[in-house]
Amino acid sequence: MRSLLVAAVAFVSASALPAQTATDPTSFAGSADVRARIVALEKTMKPGQGFAMAPLVEADGTSAALEFWKAPGKPAVHPDEAEYATVMAGSGTLVSGGTLVAPKLRFAGLVEGDRIEGGTTRKLAVGDVFLIPAGVPHWFGIDGKLVMLGTKIRTSGQRKPSQ
Repeated sequence: MRSLLVAAVAFVSASALPAQTATDPTSFAGSADVRARIVALEKTMKPGQGFAMAPLVEADGTSAALEFWKAPGKPAVHPDEAEYATVMAGSGTLVSGGTLVAPKLRFAGLVEGDRIEGGTTRKLAVGDVFLIPAGVPHWFGIDGKLVMLGTKIRTSGQRKPSQ
């Protein structure tokens, strides 16, 4: 059973990103593929799992990834990366700006906190687009599910996380 699961993961990983050619390095995913990848990503989630992500397209070390949220995570800051995203399915809430309370480095590139004080709250729906600058606290509330296509954009790292 384990070898079947490993083979399935290897197949999904190998087929996860559309092929590039030597003459055209463009990475592309058509709308039908995007919809199918969203369904497949949800199926990989275990009961009680609140978040999953999978790269959709990538080039030159940057990827656009599907993020599937079933439960909110902790408020976060990416000190050296801006986050650009489009809501693909579901709905939720974005709280951004303000001050991250009790920040703790989770791993390089991610600081998490207990809550955000003084942030701006926005409802999120399919088709909404947002750009969170590097160093800006943000948090997603989830209404059942929230699926986004997101890209982290490396910045100069001059902004410091709000504390």
